Amino acid sequence: MKRAILTVFILFFTKVCFAQISHGIVKEGLTLDSKILGKEVRYTIYLPFDYETSNRYYPVVYLLHGYTDNDMGWIQFGEANLIADKAIAEREIPSMIIAMPDGGLSWYINNFDGSVRYEDFFVEEFIPHVESQFRIRAEKRYRGIAGLSMGGYGTLVQLLHHPDLFSAGAALSAAIYTNEEFLEMSEERWAGWPSWVFGKELIGEARLTEHLLENSPIALVKKADPKVLRQVRIYLDCGDDDYLTVGNAMFHIALKEKEIRHEYRVRDGAHRWSYWRSGLVDALKFIGVSFHQP
Repeated sequence: MKRAILTVFILFFTKVCFAQISHGIVKEGLTLDSKILGKEVRYTIYLPFDYETSNRYYPVVYLLHGYTDNDMGWIQFGEANLIADKAIAEREIPSMIIAMPDGGLSWYINNFDGSVRYEDFFVEEFIPHVESQFRIRAEKRYRGIAGLSMGGYGTLVQLLHHPDLFSAGAALSAAIYTNEEFLEMSEERWAGWPSWVFGKELIGEARLTEHLLENSPIALVKKADPKVLRQVRIYLDCGDDDYLTVGNAMFHIALKEKEIRHEYRVRDGAHRWSYWRSGLVDALKFIGVSFHQP
């Protein structure tokens, strides 16, 4: 009996001690002076629990927020730091740095008239800046990207535009629209974010500009060389009650038609934080596979 009690105590004590040292560090309010965007851009960084007690270099995941949110959203609402802490402690995912930039309302791409060149900023300034400021394994194999909604869209476009930069990407409830959905949008709705990103006062077929198609995940897959697409690993997760389920399904079909292996998840849920919180571990696990050897 005494031995059993002692064993339980040791296991409990070990678990408590481990939990105490397994909390990562969140740095909010960091900034980068962007020449491309002509302004200061804020970002948030998550560092794994052993970052400040080791000299090792870590893989990185760039985690993108959704429309109308900011770089602190994944911490405040998504609890990404707590989710990563637990997953790292339980060895579900490898220790990693998570970088969360403020994407504003950019959709993480260069807009139609070049007045907001967020994609150029992200690739030419943000990634090099983060990987010079923190101990990161700055190479494709140890670099992943993920995001929700607008950030899921940004994840896929960045992944498809720059397969040489990322090993894997995970898109949660990605804001993917089909050509038909763009054509059917009311003028009032188009006057919102689509007009800022793709072009103002466009009606009917005129909306399907070269710029829009060059930034459409579905169109990019359809015209891509399958050999290039196979250079990256792709993960999709969109709830069955999400208003974006059609675009995600069509993107999945486009990948299937090109015979591109990928993971596609449809779970019970809608376009909300409870869905994204519950899906983040699997998304990071998928990306984390790229950081390991089989």
